[in-house]
Amino acid sequence: MQAFEKVDGLVLPINRPNVDTDAIIPKQYLKSIKRTGFGPNLFDDWRYLDPGEPGQDVSTRRLNMDFIMNKPAYQGAQILLARDNFGCGSSREHAVWALMDYGIRVIIAPSFADIFFNNSFKNGLLLLTFDADVIEAMFNEAETNGGYRMSVDLESSTVTKPGGQQLKFEIDDFRRYRLLNGLDDIDLTLQHAADIKAYEERRRQEAPWLFNANS
Repeated sequence: MQAFEKVDGLVLPINRPNVDTDAIIPKQYLKSIKRTGFGPNLFDDWRYLDPGEPGQDVSTRRLNMDFIMNKPAYQGAQILLARDNFGCGSSREHAVWALMDYGIRVIIAPSFADIFFNNSFKNGLLLLTFDADVIEAMFNEAETNGGYRMSVDLESSTVTKPGGQQLKFEIDDFRRYRLLNGLDDIDLTLQHAADIKAYEERRRQEAPWLFNANS
């Protein structure tokens, strides 16, 4: 997966609590497991005025210009600002894939649903939590200032606001290590490839009948 070091990005504020995974990526788009191609259908039911189907050319669909994601000032956002319990609902990993395929690298919220939280870190999406008053100030600034940007530095564990104010965040050491090095579960396993091979060879000597295809 892509390593995470620092993001200096535009902020997209989604001012709704309890955004569930079905809102992030509706169920009809869950047929693929390629991890790519989901970005155009991120927040599909809110983003478009007409229903969509997998494989449909989204350029033919009518945009809901009342939805903040479609407003010109927020195009190309890499940081999503959210409310409480973001990512609740079903455990679909596609929700994380859709956010990342669109270009979101960081989500900042007061709290996240547990399964979504774990899925995000395993796919390279950084989730940060701050107290409600800090989040409220960020929403006020992002919604009143077009082109509101923040810088997120994982190495120094800081978020820097436009005025230069820095906020420190905490992150589990193992998750931090995975993100900085771009390691998903498969990559972590492959780090032990030599040990795995040695174990297999030892077992082949100790119990050859387990490896006899004709037995």
